[in-house]
Amino acid sequence: MILVLIFAIVILAVVGAVIYSIFLRRHGESDVPMQGWVATDEVFRDPTTNRLMRVWVDTADGSRHYVTEGRLPGSV
Repeated sequence: MILVLIFAIVILAVVGAVIYSIFLRRHGESDVPMQGWVATDEVFRDPTTNRLMRVWVDTADGSRHYVTEGRLPGSV
């Protein structure tokens, strides 16, 4: 009985993590740049979402953030 409960908890945790990763932003991703962030020359296409992303650096702590650079033709 306890083994079934542990298995159910693990399954719920995995399903929750998958749903979380699909619907929420990735680490360091933002809709718009914040005050104090400086745009870099680094631009890349996210292989998962096919979005063009620009890297921004927070001058306060040096952390990197990723902001969508522009909409692709035909994207929503």
